[in-house]
Parts: sequence; C-alpha cells; structure tokens
Amino acid sequence: MDAVRVALLREVLAGTEWLGATRRFAGVLRGSVTAHGGGLLLAGTEDYEPWHLAAHLVDEAAWSGTPELAPTLVRHHARPGDPAHLAVGPGRIAEARRGETLLVVAPEEPAELLERVHSARRAGVTVLALGANGGELAAMAHETLAVPDGAELDLDSVQHLVSAAAGENAGPPRARRGFRDRLSRLAETLTAPPAAPW
Repeated sequence: MDAVRVALLREVLAGTEWLGATRRFAGVLRGSVTAHGGGLLLAGTEDYEPWHLAAHLVDEAAWSGTPELAPTLVRHHARPGDPAHLAVGPGRIAEARRGETLLVVAPEEPAELLERVHSARRAGVTVLALGANGGELAAMAHETLAVPDGAELDLDSVQHLVSAAAGENAGPPRARRGFRDRLSRLAETLTAPPAAPW
C-alpha cells in the first residue's frame, strides 16, 4: 500500500477509533526505539511473518530520518544461506536485552512464541503486540493494539497505518532539507513502483 492509498484509507476512517489507536501505538513504538536506541526486533508466527511491515518500517526510517525504526525481521524458517536481512531466526529473541524493543505481530498466540516473548520481557525488553484480541500476549506486552476478528480493518491494513504514523510523527528530520529536496522525495514516493516482496 503506497502513501496515496494510506491517505485514502485514513480519509475513510476519519471519525473512527482506528486513526487515534494506530497513531497512539505508533507513537509508543517510535518513542521506545528512539528513547532506548537499542534496536527493534519484529516477529510474527510460523504461519504469519510480517515481512511487509518490515519493508514499510525500513522505508519510514529512511524517510523520517529515524534509523531506529528500521527493524530486524525475526523469521521462524530462516536458513543460514538466506540473505542477511532474512537470515535472523527466533533465537535472536532469546538474545534480546534491556533497551531493545520487540514488536510482535500475531493473529494467533502459539505457545512457543509466548515463551520467547515472556523470556524477552523478563530480560528487560520492551514488548509491543499487534494482532489478536486479549490473551496472554496482550497481558505480557507493554502496549497492545488489538485487531479482533470481524473488525472493520484487517491486520495488514492496521500495519500500514501504524508504519505510516510511526514515520510521520517522528518530528522534524535530523538534517534540514530544502523545499526542493522534500518535493523531490514526495514525487519519487508517489511515482515509485510497488516494492518487491522480500
């Protein structure tokens, strides 16, 4: 989903709780990674890997001048021969320490994932959860954005809103950019072809 579609989605959702909820969650995410500077881990389940959210957060990190938003995608089926950005396995969650942030995107709550998240939280990792309504994951997380079954939005749409809000609310860029630079970046964003899947 590109910037124009996100803007249209926001227009459609005006007056609903979703805009405020996604912006609040994005603010917590951004605040956690910039305050601690320890890195962002992004994990899903064996059946649901949030690679699309990872790609959007990388883009938002670059566009907003907030490199801390660029996540390390933790994959359940990572293989040593995979490219470096796809080769991080679930053992990385066990290695996480205080100052790091773990964003879990999970439509369901498998026991193995819950154990890893619980261990990370005990190690001092800030845990954020996006997905299932309530449950153990929500109880472990410092912040949660629930996307219950039957909601107006699906989990993928909510991820787009969160990633866009995380980048836009980052405040002024660290290096001042001129009007032409900002205009050029906007034109490139709007005319760029969709990103290839990771």
